[in-house]
Amino acid sequence: MKARIALAAAAVAAAVVGGGIMLSGPASAVETTLCDQYASTKVQGGEYIVQNNRWGTGAAQCIDVSDDGFTITQQDGVNSGGAPTAYPSLVWGCHYNNCTNNFSPIKASSTEFIGLGSKASLKYVSGGVWNASYDIWFDPTARKDGQNTGAELMVWANHSGGASPVGSKVGTVTTAGGTWDVWYGNTGWNVISYVRTSAASSVDFKVTDFYNDAVQRGYAQSSWYLTSIQAGFEPWSGGKGLGISGFAVTKGTSGSTPVVTTAAPTVPAATPTATTTTPPTTTAPSTGTGTGSATCTATYKVSQSWGSGFIGEVTVKNTGATTSKNWKVSWTWPASQKVVSSWNATSAQSGTKATATSLNYNGAVASNGTTQFGMQVDGASTTPKLSCSAA
Repeated sequence: MKARIALAAAAVAAAVVGGGIMLSGPASAVETTLCDQYASTKVQGGEYIVQNNRWGTGAAQCIDVSDDGFTITQQDGVNSGGAPTAYPSLVWGCHYNNCTNNFSPIKASSTEFIGLGSKASLKYVSGGVWNASYDIWFDPTARKDGQNTGAELMVWANHSGGASPVGSKVGTVTTAGGTWDVWYGNTGWNVISYVRTSAASSVDFKVTDFYNDAVQRGYAQSSWYLTSIQAGFEPWSGGKGLGISGFAVTKGTSGSTPVVTTAAPTVPAATPTATTTTPPTTTAPSTGTGTGSATCTATYKVSQSWGSGFIGEVTVKNTGATTSKNWKVSWTWPASQKVVSSWNATSAQSGTKATATSLNYNGAVASNGTTQFGMQVDGASTTPKLSCSAA
């Protein structure tokens, strides 16, 4: 969504993917050159849009378009810092009311969202400052025009010359066949960037591989709508020769379960000025008993912290012989910590005493099975002792 607006911070672009059934029909023969600032053309019968999207410079940029990709043939702009010069890219969905065939925004909690992904092959050049990235956009409403205000989920398959995402590094995850550094910032909306620690010349993964992680960290919500999947390059300089081919959005029948969030987390309004990643701290499992043979343990870790708060994640394990009906985790904060919001559990707090109880969709945990919930907390990062009971 970067066209037609100017951002003060470094811009971004996110990614997704998954194997499965192609959403596009037979490719049509398309060969054209786009040089106008916001020039675009539809390919594969309107299933995708290719856009020049030169939004951060007045210098010339041209791309040669094919059925399923493009190559940057001219890129004269040079930005020494801050935002990139452009985001030439392929689009599935809507970009400022320029929409692909029959597209409607997709709610992140819907079954249609499961397995939705994309794949592409990428061609790189030596030198220059650029990234190769997907940009996946989410809005609290089913928006087709204007700037999205929910989350910008970026996946960086490669980068060169010191290009870095918005905000600060907050963690590392292993997903979608690789290891990714996680960055978070806020430019009026949440920007969550997944930067591959080793370059990839192709991508093929599901949106939920990354979006589920963003929800668990408190940066996104399952009530939001996916409005577009975009893939391309952000050049600060030296982008001539970068290319993408084989782009396709895919839909599968298997994969991650839908993201389900209740009591959606409230994220800090701006990027913390001193964000640090707290090494995972885990409490010793504490066991409780309920009625019948249901028992459980709860283990805790801090996944992220900043000056005035932190994100806590809890894994509940059924250690009993039968499937549980529900569970409850209790603990006492050592000081003035306060649960601001939680997901995948109903939380309550009185003074320093806090509880989290299962919801109707995650109370039933099979013997030796696990489920997770998370919370955003105001106050100094800490590791409370947990007590778990199940029925």
